[in-house]
Amino acid sequence: MALVAADQLAKRLAAGSRGGIFFLFGDNEFLKEQAAAQIVAAHLDPATRDFNLDQLRATDTDPDALASIVHTPPMMAAWRVVVVRDAQVLAASARSRAPIEALLARRMPDLALVLMAALPDRSKAQFFERLKKEATAVEFQPLGEADLPGWLMANAEQRGLKLDSAAARTLAGAIGTDLGILVQELTKLEHYVGERRRITRADVEAVVGVLPRQNRWDWFDAVTAGDFAAARKGLPILLDQGESGVGLVIGLGTQFLRLGLVAAGGETALAAALLPHQKWLAGRSARQARHWSKDRLDRAIADLLRADRLLKSSALGDRAILEELLLRLEHRAQVATAA
Repeated sequence: MALVAADQLAKRLAAGSRGGIFFLFGDNEFLKEQAAAQIVAAHLDPATRDFNLDQLRATDTDPDALASIVHTPPMMAAWRVVVVRDAQVLAASARSRAPIEALLARRMPDLALVLMAALPDRSKAQFFERLKKEATAVEFQPLGEADLPGWLMANAEQRGLKLDSAAARTLAGAIGTDLGILVQELTKLEHYVGERRRITRADVEAVVGVLPRQNRWDWFDAVTAGDFAAARKGLPILLDQGESGVGLVIGLGTQFLRLGLVAAGGETALAAALLPHQKWLAGRSARQARHWSKDRLDRAIADLLRADRLLKSSALGDRAILEELLLRLEHRAQVATAA
């Protein structure tokens, strides 16, 4: 069985898929816990949940005890769920692996076993590889800043909410990468908008409170939209907020590469290349790309490469180098307009 994306797991559960072994691995503990909760909720009725749910840590559970627990039939319900955290330790010996390998060989018809593991770097242990192939396996990697707005919009959609992209960017810019806090703030916003079921940027500003004075994504948009006056005005604010010149060049480079993919192959080419939580950017980037020729995009990428090299080798400060970058981009835009 191939690896399953997190959103595919949710769709399978919603469609009625039940039972078997679920192997949740990776370094994003919040998303793993969220997925485990979805699996438990899909299998167990609240009325009989306490009778049919066991939550264990492999570090504290003897293999014989684990074997006994997974073979215990459900009580007054169709399913029994066993959640095993720290499951990476099961690979240590044949004896510790035996209860799981027995279930891989012969599936129990009324059991959902959830194995949660943080795998060692570059681990190729046969036990893990077998789980990836034979279990319902989902990898949870840490989300980068570029993933956060899309992840927030997807979470809002699951709640029956419409989270505007500007609102998602503002919320992500205000809170950062702590997913637990982002979910808490999203819950507050859900209560705030009530039956309206739509969250705007103004709602985020009203509920979350203190926000960055300059949103990095808005700044990227200002550059690619050709609003260089706004970009120059926002640059020192971004740097004062703790953004680095290299980080801004990398983010801007990513945005220009998206436009390049649109210019080369259209919106569908970009959508195919984007990560799951970034696919919402395809339409937005396609609209931005209309204002850029392939030649101008090539020159913009070259200008970004030049700025990156200066940031890493020059004695000039980040602000001076980035202001010079903006002036170069603005000059090319003026030449293109005049042509």
